[in-house]
Amino acid sequence: MSTFTIFLALIIIVAFLLVVVIMVQNPKGGGLSSSFGGGGQQMGGVKKTTDFLDKSTWTLATLLLVLILLSNVTIMDGPSEATRVFESDEPVRTQVPATNTPVQQPVQTDTTN
Repeated sequence: MSTFTIFLALIIIVAFLLVVVIMVQNPKGGGLSSSFGGGGQQMGGVKKTTDFLDKSTWTLATLLLVLILLSNVTIMDGPSEATRVFESDEPVRTQVPATNTPVQQPVQTDTTN
């Protein structure tokens, strides 16, 4: 398993978590974050939940950016075995199937009247 594959899996996981955290938030306070706790969060827990979701959004976004940049560095370090196949110096030989063109028959005219 290459390092790029590991970075790709981490990027997918962090992107999914970021989508979930963003979907839970609602700037008006009436989103999913307020419905999880019931009436107990109305007294001051909403502010703490909003702070946590805000910090987790920034943290996940920063982590996603760092992972993308690091995966780009691993690609630029050197080609892997899979990309070396495309960069070989040997010419690629392909066979083109022969096309069968129909032979035109001469038109026979009837000269007997």
